[in-house]
Amino acid sequence: MEAKKMNLPRGPENLCFDKDEFMKPDFDVDHFVSDCRKRVQLEELREDLELYYKLLKTAMVELINKDYADFVNLSTNLVGMDKALNQLAVPLGQLREEVMSLKSCVSEGIQAVDDRMAKQEDIRRKKMCVLRLINVIQSVEKIEKILHSQGTKELSSLEGNSPLLTGQVLERIATEFNQLQFHAVQSKGMSLLDKVRPRIAGITAMLQQSLEGLLLEGLHTSNVDIIRHCLRTYATIDKTRDAEALVGQVLVKPYIDEVIVEQYVQSHPNGLQAMYNRLLEFVPHHCRLLREVTGGAISSEKADIVPGYDFLVNSVWPEIVHGLEEKLPSLFNPGNPDVFHEKYTTSMDFVRKFERQCGTQASVKRLRSHPSYHNFNNKWNLPVYFQIRFREIAGALEEALSDTLEEAPAGSSYCLLATHMVWQSLLKCWSDQMFLPLLAHRLWKLSLQILSRYSVFISEVSVRPISCENTKESKKSVPVGRKESSISVNPSEDQGNGSSPESQPLPSISSTQLVHVAADLDKLQDQIPDILEMIKPKLEMIGFKNVSCIAGWLSLNFSIFTSIGALEDSKTSLSTCVPTLNNRIIQDLSESSFTYLKSALEVPRLYRRTNKEVPTKASPYVDSALKPFYRLQNEYKDILKQPMIHQWLEGALSESTQKYYETVSDVLSSVKKMEESLKRLKQARKTATSNPVGTNGGMSDDNKIRLQLALDVEYFGEQIRKMGLETSSIKSFSALTDLVLNAKDQATAEQS
Repeated sequence: MEAKKMNLPRGPENLCFDKDEFMKPDFDVDHFVSDCRKRVQLEELREDLELYYKLLKTAMVELINKDYADFVNLSTNLVGMDKALNQLAVPLGQLREEVMSLKSCVSEGIQAVDDRMAKQEDIRRKKMCVLRLINVIQSVEKIEKILHSQGTKELSSLEGNSPLLTGQVLERIATEFNQLQFHAVQSKGMSLLDKVRPRIAGITAMLQQSLEGLLLEGLHTSNVDIIRHCLRTYATIDKTRDAEALVGQVLVKPYIDEVIVEQYVQSHPNGLQAMYNRLLEFVPHHCRLLREVTGGAISSEKADIVPGYDFLVNSVWPEIVHGLEEKLPSLFNPGNPDVFHEKYTTSMDFVRKFERQCGTQASVKRLRSHPSYHNFNNKWNLPVYFQIRFREIAGALEEALSDTLEEAPAGSSYCLLATHMVWQSLLKCWSDQMFLPLLAHRLWKLSLQILSRYSVFISEVSVRPISCENTKESKKSVPVGRKESSISVNPSEDQGNGSSPESQPLPSISSTQLVHVAADLDKLQDQIPDILEMIKPKLEMIGFKNVSCIAGWLSLNFSIFTSIGALEDSKTSLSTCVPTLNNRIIQDLSESSFTYLKSALEVPRLYRRTNKEVPTKASPYVDSALKPFYRLQNEYKDILKQPMIHQWLEGALSESTQKYYETVSDVLSSVKKMEESLKRLKQARKTATSNPVGTNGGMSDDNKIRLQLALDVEYFGEQIRKMGLETSSIKSFSALTDLVLNAKDQATAEQS
């Protein structure tokens, strides 16, 4: 502390360090030197330190000179100090002994007080125990006196012991017994209590026997006053559960044993429903008085209600569950899913009706939290039921998703059995014959899995090689389509289909089947909103209101949802298969058409040196090339949407027209080259014999070829327009038209 208060002398302003650094408690030489080296060189640091060292020496000398007299007189002032200290030592020792003696006396006094306080506390505690034991004995004697006097009255008069009087006496005994129980618990462990305990046990047994007899008497005689006094007495001694158990054993159990008979349930068509109806009749017929007294009935008067009882929850329901578990174990067997579903729905309907008999929401809450209620619900093995249903649906679906692609049964809105089974599986999941509210989440997951499986199936089908229709039919043992004709016959794939099954990695698919797949996929996408409309009431049944999380894109009657949900994901998964299918169909149509359009290469052979007439109509190959498109329009208009047909036609015509353009361009180029080579040959020979014109001096063979190609293209465009398409939407058609028109103009000009 003194070091912190010391002020060092000031040095020159140009020092490279701060003088206060030396006075810091954490001063470190190495850190000081390294910090100074960042600012100056070591030589300059050394010079500044030497300069400040001289200042410190000078300041120290000045300080010594200033206080020199005090330093000299220091020894003089201390002369005789030891004698003074010795004189003070004796009285201080005496004072210390007196203080220690006083402290000892005070400690002894405090200890004595503590001992007396502990004795008083022990006496008070023993006194309380004695008082409790006295209260116990007094209560026992008082109860025994009441019982003795009551027994005397019974002997003196047969009319003296009326039910009301007996009820009042039991209430008095119960009040005193309640105090007896309180004091007995407080006096637990006392030896005297053990001597009195047999008398207490006798009183307890007598009181319980009297209460049970009185309650049974009131129930059998339908005496409301007796029941009310008895239940109030049970409540007073905190034995309400004993009263409820007694009612369950004496009143409920015999009725349950009579009603729940497995042979009756199995032998009658609606035996289970009839049994449940008889169980529901028990409450209004046999529990009416109990409900009026305890406030469970609507007509109960609040002033006379005995609270704290719920006989339906604690007496009736446990006995019903116990009876069902013991006498009707086949009820919970999930082996037959149809029978299990019927039993479960009937049982849950019975539970809902029983809950309505409870009367109040608090009673229903107590029922639902009762252990027997949970045991009853847990008895239904819903996971096993779902597994059986899952195998039924999955097995039938996988069987339908086979390589053969069978057609759907008559009356179905789909073309293929696979799609028909997908839709039927979705309907079955949410049908009244299969749906259970507690399995809604599993059924929803299964629905999404079905759509996902179908999406995978479509993806696999869309990559199969396309086979010739006739060859496909000859190899199959089952029908593959509704029409015997196909969209096209593609001879270019015959060789691939002739290979053995071992060498072909994927099964082939016909053009008709491919169209059916596309039609079914489109229809299924349109029906996906119907799935939500079918599911929505089921979800609302179980209290699920936020339908937007599963139907993000659907517009419903009450609102429009904008969030993206699980069903939208399934629809998107199916939509991703559409482009691949469209491209396969367009490619198949294009190849089938171009198989005939490439016959344009044969036009020069038909006119060169054949002396044929000038062409006036299109070649037959054009009609053959257009047949696949006409078949698509005519044979599949009932199962395909017109926009889809137009999309396929435009795509296929665009591809085939592009190839047709390249073919015609090559033909015209070769014709032109041939014509130029003949002209050069003519000039070389300088003779007219090589003139390529006909013998009648008409149009040359090359111009006939140009004219024929122009007629073919013009007819090709007319047929496209007859299909309802615009030639402007067909890629490369305008270029093809310009190409043949130029060739036609050239032929016309040379002819003229």
